[in-house]
This record gives sequence, C-alpha cells and structure tokens, in this order.
Amino acid sequence: MTPTRRHLTRDDLAPLARAATGRTLTGVTRLRGGTKKGVYRLALDDDTTVVAYVWSPDEDYWDAGPSDLRDPFSAGTSRDVFTAAHDRLAATGVRTPRLLYADAEKDAVVVEDLRGGSLEDVLERDPVAGRAALEQLAGELATLHAQEGPAFGKAVLVDNGGTSSASSAARRVTEGALRDLGEAAARDERIAEVREDLEESLRRLDAAVRPRDRHSLIHGELGPDHVLLDDRGRPALIDIEGLMYFDVEWEHVFLRIRFGSHYDVLRVPDLDEDRMGLYRLAMHVSLVAGPLRLIEGDFPHPEWMREIAEHNLVRVLELVRE
Repeated sequence: MTPTRRHLTRDDLAPLARAATGRTLTGVTRLRGGTKKGVYRLALDDDTTVVAYVWSPDEDYWDAGPSDLRDPFSAGTSRDVFTAAHDRLAATGVRTPRLLYADAEKDAVVVEDLRGGSLEDVLERDPVAGRAALEQLAGELATLHAQEGPAFGKAVLVDNGGTSSASSAARRVTEGALRDLGEAAARDERIAEVREDLEESLRRLDAAVRPRDRHSLIHGELGPDHVLLDDRGRPALIDIEGLMYFDVEWEHVFLRIRFGSHYDVLRVPDLDEDRMGLYRLAMHVSLVAGPLRLIEGDFPHPEWMREIAEHNLVRVLELVRE
C-alpha cells in the first residue's frame, strides 16, 4: 500500500495541457470515481476544458503492480491499453471521448470533456432524455457486440496477435470466482458459512457451459456511470481499458446488475442461459471480494465500497439458496 499519495497539481499538469491543446492551464479539478487512474478536468485560458487520465502508483488504489495482459481481467493500467481500446472503438464507430493527446513519458492522455452528464444522472433527473439515451446506447452496444475477434482476451492483446493465458472465457471466470470466493470468505463470516455450497455451485454451473468459438467485443464494466452524454445527447463509453473479446453474456450480466429496471431497454434475445447463470454468481462474488479488499487500503470513499460489497453479498446468499 502506498503510505502517502501525491495527486497532481496545476504546476504538474500545465505542461501536459500545453502539449495537448496549446493553451495555458488555469485550473485543475480531480474528479471522483477513479480507483486505477487519476482523472483531472483541466480548465484552459480560452474557457474550455479537457480531461486528463494519468496512470501512476499514486493514482492506483488497488496497488496491484504491473498488469499481465494475457489475463482478460487484468487492470490494464497504462496509456497503451487505453489508446488501443480508444482506437478499436473509434474504428468500430462506437462513441467514446475523442483522444487529443498521449504522453508516453508521463503515462497520460488528454481527451475531450463531455459535459452532458453521466447517463446515471440523466436517468434520475430527466426520465424522457434518459430513455432516449438508453435507446441510443442499445444501438451502440449492438454495434460493439457485432465485432468479433479470433480469440478471447483483452483487445490490446488479441488485436496484436496475442493469446490469453486461460483455456476459455468460462474457465477464466470460474477460476477467478473461486479465488474471489476465498478472499470474500476470509473477510466476511456470512460468506465463509456457505463457502462449500458456493464452490459446488460454481463448479456445477461451469460444467454446464458448452464450448464456444465466438468472442464478441465488450466493454466489460459498463454501468450508467461509465456512460457520458455529449452535447447532442449521444452516449459515449468511458473507462474503456477493460475492452476485450469475450462472451457477450458477461457484459449482459453486468448491465443487468448496474442498470436495474432500465436493463429492459438493453436486453437482447438468444443469450446462453448456462453462461448467464455462471457469470451472474461469479460477478456477484467478485463485487463482494473486490470492494472488501479495496477498503483495506487507503481508498478515500470506503463507505461507497462497503455499500457495493453488502448489496452483492446479499445477492450471493440469495443465489446459493435458490
């Protein structure tokens, strides 16, 4: 764990702003939400703003160290992973904030600042506009998921001819879920009491999944807070470093969890129910273990993570009793 984190100042970011825009930096706001990278809104001397993403140990609250890109779920905490994901989305025609500048030395990028608010906020304050944005998002996801890769894994890996270290997408999910289960059981007695039942359920669900050769391009962690609206109300995907070729069911399990009652707009037919069952349980277990692990460090908003862990813990207990 990093004992003292130093976040960037106006003096630190002024050269980056100048290189990206040719303008003078007049103000900096560090935006809430990032756990793996620093997100800074940069105000410029022409009254415009841009956003900087910065990857460094001081900005990574997971303290995970270097990522192994052969693991589809590796953090991908670097400029190279981001730019590869950005370029893949741009080539596909899926909206994401436009990349303005990439700095290899500082491991940072600057992107356009979309000020239409998050889809999460819009759904709360303006249901009509939110519904329209959701319908547009459904179209963007159809475009995204229609893209297929020759193998499963992170987009930056597969698009450069690499292969993942796991034998299949489903097997990687099962192995990760078993590890997450062990971590969650060590941190919460309620999980520990049903650990054996959960292990049995995960192995049974894994055994039911049939082999598949089709791997769709997915975001991986797409909630309404990871969608921003541009000035025309078009949704744009952010936090894109997890972009990967994988089972589309993984995306839909996450969408259903995060969008709740709004998921019906994003629902699609012909999903594999065996994969959905395995991925649903694995996802909820992950959303218990991850937040509980994070708050053992110095993450500045532990109450937020505790709420996520508790919500998903309740769901895990419900699933094991079904």
